[in-house]
Amino acid sequence: MLSVKQELLAALAGELEKLSPGAGARAAFENPKVAAHGDFACTAAMQLAKPLQQNPRALGEQLKAALEATPAFGQWVQAIEIAGPGFLNIRLKPAAKQQIVSEVLAQGARFGFQGDRGEKVLVEFVSANPTGPLHVGHGRQAAIGDAISNLYATQGWRVHREFYYNDAGVQIDTLTKSTQLRAKGFKPGDACWPTDADNPLAKNFYNGDYIADIAQAFLNKETVKADDREFSANGDVEDYDNIRQFAVAYLRNEQDKDLQAFNLKFDQYYLESSLYANGHVDATVQRLVANGKTYEQDGALWLKSTDYGDDKDRVMRKQDGTYTYFVPDVAYHIQKWQRGFAKVVNIQGTDHHGTIARVRAGLQAAQVGIPQGYPDYVLHTMVRVVKNGEEVKISKRAGSYVTLRDLIEWTSKDAVRFFLLSRKPDTEYTFDVDLAVAQNNDNPVYYVQYAHARICSVLRGWRESYDVAELRDVDLAALDGPQAQALMLLLAKYPEMLTAAAQGNAPHDVTFYLRDLAAAYHSYYDAERILVDDERVKRARLALVAATAQVLHNGLAVLGVSAPARM
Repeated sequence: MLSVKQELLAALAGELEKLSPGAGARAAFENPKVAAHGDFACTAAMQLAKPLQQNPRALGEQLKAALEATPAFGQWVQAIEIAGPGFLNIRLKPAAKQQIVSEVLAQGARFGFQGDRGEKVLVEFVSANPTGPLHVGHGRQAAIGDAISNLYATQGWRVHREFYYNDAGVQIDTLTKSTQLRAKGFKPGDACWPTDADNPLAKNFYNGDYIADIAQAFLNKETVKADDREFSANGDVEDYDNIRQFAVAYLRNEQDKDLQAFNLKFDQYYLESSLYANGHVDATVQRLVANGKTYEQDGALWLKSTDYGDDKDRVMRKQDGTYTYFVPDVAYHIQKWQRGFAKVVNIQGTDHHGTIARVRAGLQAAQVGIPQGYPDYVLHTMVRVVKNGEEVKISKRAGSYVTLRDLIEWTSKDAVRFFLLSRKPDTEYTFDVDLAVAQNNDNPVYYVQYAHARICSVLRGWRESYDVAELRDVDLAALDGPQAQALMLLLAKYPEMLTAAAQGNAPHDVTFYLRDLAAAYHSYYDAERILVDDERVKRARLALVAATAQVLHNGLAVLGVSAPARM
């Protein structure tokens, strides 16, 4: 059907060009909001009426007659109807819709994919501080980032997944001091914990049980691996640097385990500390100063960020000589650009909203050729977790929040991914643990996966060791019922849905589509028996459901969710 649509669009473009030179390039079909109005809609007559100084309905009649005379419309279109002031509602012949079944079965797992466009995109996500286990907010970011990466891959982009570790700054000192106190035998609640004279941020020490685990591993002189490097503890509770290196490596290793449980892999882990070690931060500051984009005031160095639309200028270097957190971010994004990533998407929490203007201002002030609006941002809200009807706010392991691993252990990797992707990233979301494990139609991931498993069961009923390749060239003429046609029309929308979802960084659109497709399949299954005696009808219906299973499988793969053959 995709090839049919292209034929019809080409015919439409030709007729529009005859009416108004240049109009052919804007040939397009819309999807009617009401299915009863047809399969495609065309508004060209209303768009051209004013420049051509004609009545839109009369122009619609003229265009209708011209289209009906074309070979493509004659072959594939059942009827064209004029509606309202000049809408063209187009109804396809069953044979036109049936084409999609052969196209899906021929392309298989590549159905919906576009050709290699030769361009790279870097998607940065999770990027958690190595100061504790990954929480459910990180889980939402992991699901969104991985799905967006998969969406870009379907559109021919060469995708690079990157995790940025903030392994420098106050939070690392807090982690180190917390671990050191635990190693010395102290614990939250002890007198020294909130009143440590060496650290005014003592009240922010990390209180979770995982800190005690790190301290014990340190005292045991254990070795942990991070980034294929090994870090060994020496057990000396006074060796602050060794405690810091070991604690960071220990937590990076723990976070890797969380990500593995989520079936998530990154192409690169980029360390904030490397920006300092390699001189990138100092070079960025020097460039901004040399470009005249900074000034000294009150003992601090300021960026003239208001020159680039920020609501106020921002401090870059504080009075104590340390840099504010957005400065290494600017250096990091210059490195992204210089590594050849002309397109970058950052997945971050909504609490990072304030950094967008200052980072972009710094990138423009650096004058290294980076375009305005670089990078793109997708911001997400946090997640509430409800279990047994009550909100869960803490984890014994983490101390103050529910971890991603908790959520996976309570439910499943598939449920966590699908649920966290089922709403727009910037909308509040409540994760219902009880719903996520329910085996009924109220559970969206179960509903979609069950549709796939149900089809596999039908195919096994046809032949235990079935081969879908046998169904690629069957006669599809029997697929003329309303439920079958509705299902085929929905299959045909999958590629354009992927394209729109990628362009909008909107993986939730995939979850909506899959739920609609599962519903369409269940309706078809209830309306028509598939394993009938008539061999021609049976094979046609088997081809349709096999194509549906393939698209369900493909869409779930974009989300990082499995498509079980049995449930």
